[in-house]
Amino acid sequence: MLNCRSGVSALTSKINIEGHSSVIAYWLIPAEPAHRFFQRLIEDLARRYDAPLFEPHVTIHVGANYPDAAEKTLSRTAREWQPIHLKAVRIGHSDEFIKTLFVQFAPNRKLRQLNAIIRNAAQDSSHYELKPHLSLIYKYMPVTARRELADSIKVPFPEVIFDSFKAIRCISPTRSRADVDAWRLVATKKLSV
Repeated sequence: MLNCRSGVSALTSKINIEGHSSVIAYWLIPAEPAHRFFQRLIEDLARRYDAPLFEPHVTIHVGANYPDAAEKTLSRTAREWQPIHLKAVRIGHSDEFIKTLFVQFAPNRKLRQLNAIIRNAAQDSSHYELKPHLSLIYKYMPVTARRELADSIKVPFPEVIFDSFKAIRCISPTRSRADVDAWRLVATKKLSV
């Protein structure tokens, strides 16, 4: 999920936003009908648990805050890639704010290639670790509440198709609603069909 992860804090080329670092997160966005399903689920959980809203996504890379490079990277990559299929493995949860509750996807060769291509095209040497997942809520919650939620959610898609990219400028590490509210879209591109 997004995510602007704390592990990227060692980047030296970040812009400081009110005492926080700024990075570019490269997202894969699910195609319909999965996009609609996940967006409604995210909105429902945000309303029920007073959590921030965000677009459903799988983060494929997080790196240096170079908006012009992000636009060029997405343009080049989108022309060369077709929609990507990812297999949903399970609903997971953690005590990490941006991974409170999430759909875990099985990594595959195409996704790893895409991660490498974007990292290289962005001329980015960050050490982002690809763990494909789609977050459903960002909220610090007790483990029992997270476990109950995880057990209650059923994803009706054994496989999800992702058909577009987005580059998002975000605060790293993302630890609060205010951090999520500060995210800004840098670029968006559809994958070739």
